[in-house]
Formats: sequence, C-alpha cells, structure tokens
Amino acid sequence: MTLYLLYILVSFVVSMACGFILIPLIIRFCRANNLYDLPNARKVHKRGIPRLGGICFAPNMLFAAILALIVFNATSSVGNKIQLNLWAAYFIISLLMIYSVGLIDDLVGLGAKTKFIVQIISASILPAANLYINNLYGLLGIYTIPYWIGAPLTVFVIVFIVNAMNLIDGIDGLSAGLSFISLGGFLVFFALEGMFVYCVLIAGLMGVILAFMYFNIFGKSDKGTKIFMGDSGSLTIGFILGVMLIKYSMMNTVVMPVKNDRLIMACTLLIVPVFDVCRVIIVRSRHRKPIFDADKNHIHHKMMRAGLTQHGALRSILGMEIIFIMLNICLSKFINFNYIVITDIIVWMLFQTVINHFIRKNGKKEFLIEAETMTEQ
Repeated sequence: MTLYLLYILVSFVVSMACGFILIPLIIRFCRANNLYDLPNARKVHKRGIPRLGGICFAPNMLFAAILALIVFNATSSVGNKIQLNLWAAYFIISLLMIYSVGLIDDLVGLGAKTKFIVQIISASILPAANLYINNLYGLLGIYTIPYWIGAPLTVFVIVFIVNAMNLIDGIDGLSAGLSFISLGGFLVFFALEGMFVYCVLIAGLMGVILAFMYFNIFGKSDKGTKIFMGDSGSLTIGFILGVMLIKYSMMNTVVMPVKNDRLIMACTLLIVPVFDVCRVIIVRSRHRKPIFDADKNHIHHKMMRAGLTQHGALRSILGMEIIFIMLNICLSKFINFNYIVITDIIVWMLFQTVINHFIRKNGKKEFLIEAETMTEQ
C-alpha cells in the first residue's frame, strides 16, 4: 500500500511541476500569437486573457502517469507488473479526440454542432470497449439494465458531463476547483478498491490542475500572468470525470465488489455542475429560450448578482459541493438511494431560494428578463 501511494504522489508532483514550467510558456505563446479570450456582455472579465491553459492537461496527466507506471514496473517483481489493456487504448483514443477538438476550437474556433458530434463519437468508443452503465442500483426501482439501454445511456451521461463542466467554467478557478474536488473523491474511492492504476492517472490530472489554478486565480491580467483553460481543458476534464463516473459505478464483480452506493457517490462528486445545467435548461425552457444559447444565469452569475465577488462565489460554490459530498456520505449509511436524490434536490432548491432572496435584496432581476430588455432597446 505504501509503495502504491508513493507512485501516486510521484504522478501528482511530476504533473504539477510540469504545469508550473509549461503554463508560463503557454501564456507567452498566446500573447505572441494574440490568442485571447475576449470580454463580452456575458463574461465577467474586462480584458483579453490567454485561453490555452488546458492545452497541457491531457499531456501532463498521461506523461506523469506513464512515468510513474514505468518506475513501478521497473521496481516491481514480474507478477506485479502493470500492462495496458484494450480498454486503456480505447480510453486514450477517445480522450485524444476530445482533447483535439477542444484545442482546435481554442485555436481557430469550431461550431457547436461539430464539437457535439465529436463528443458523441468519443463517448461511443467506451461502450464498444464494454464500459457502460449496467446497473442503476435501485434508482426508480431499476437495477440491472441491458447493454442496448446502458450503452446509449452511457454516451448521454458522458456528453452531458462534458458540457456541464464546460458551461460552469465561467469564473476564475470554478471548473478547475470543482474538478479537483471531484477527482480527489474518485482517487479516494478507487484507492479503497485497490485500483491504483486509476489513482495514478487521476493524481496526474490533479497535479496539473493545481498548477493551473495558481495562474488562473492568483495571476494578474495586467502583468500577463493570468490564463484561462479554454475548451481544450474543460472538455478534457469533463470527459475524464464522465469516464471515471462510469468506471466506478459500473457493476463488475471481477474488478470491484458490489456496493449499492456506488452510483450515488459517483454522481455526488459532480452534483453541482450537473444540477446547475439542469436548472439552467429548465429556466431557459420556461422563458422559451434555446437551451444551447449562452446567458448569465448559471450559479456563479447568480451568486455575483447576489452581491458576492468572484472569489466569494468560488468559495461558496466549492463549499456547496463539499456539503453535498459530506451529506450524501452520511445519508448513504441510513436511507435509500431514491430518498438521497430527493433530499439533494430539496437542498439544492433551498440554496437557490437563499440566493434568489439576496438577488432581490440587491435589486437585481433575472438575467433572461434583463437580456430581453436590452434587446428591445
């Protein structure tokens, strides 16, 4: 166990060190080639910010993980050596597809339809490798589900999470911070199951995210030390989190023993971005707005209208995610999966009620109504 933890730490440190080396170089590259995320009416920043911070996420993660595994194999006995299997090859192929489309979008721009199609194709590779949702653990009374239902459900879940992480990337450190918490949770879950290869991979991604957060949160735009992750980062993170959710929640007694709380625990690690996207879709539908149109009605926008600063909103949302995780860990020991979901929805609605109260107190209106007024003028 101690040796495995050492290799996990190696992956984390190597990736973080590479991040601190590479990100300043990426900032200089963006400045030299005028690759900026420019401000507009929907965004909160006031000047152009380099947008390629996420370009180093996937390479750093894979480099650090592979290096740690090479060291592990070189220092282990023959029977303990780790070999990449077919599923790993499928995962790397699909990850590179998502990463490439995000990078191209950051460099030259891509249409939403093109990105959506690539996301579906990438997610579809995983069920082809026999990785899919095969059990709902009693959600709505449903347990085992067949492949022909589980495969498209898997594609839907992964694409949904990819876009949820992309859409919540609206203020400094938010998408990265939520991802860091989620990845930390998956690292603990997989470590408890003895699946240390996944822990090494996760640690590699967490290391570079931590380095990125330093420049994203504490960097100064006027001094040229600030950077955004861009789609190459948010799409990559979302895809990996989606894959980890499917891997951990899939019932496979050959790999992990059966636990009825797997699905709810995996979903809890992503509950804030998922709930936020669901709420935004409902609000847009009620106002008869296209659900794919951008607006300023996400949770971070609402908190800032309620009077919080960017960093205040960041701390509040990250704290909200931690509260949900702690709450569901406790509830899973006492009540049924379905009652936990109902409890989560009630807690989320209470959060929204409190936020809306402070928005009204500050004399702010819903952004969708404001947008309509601005259009009429």
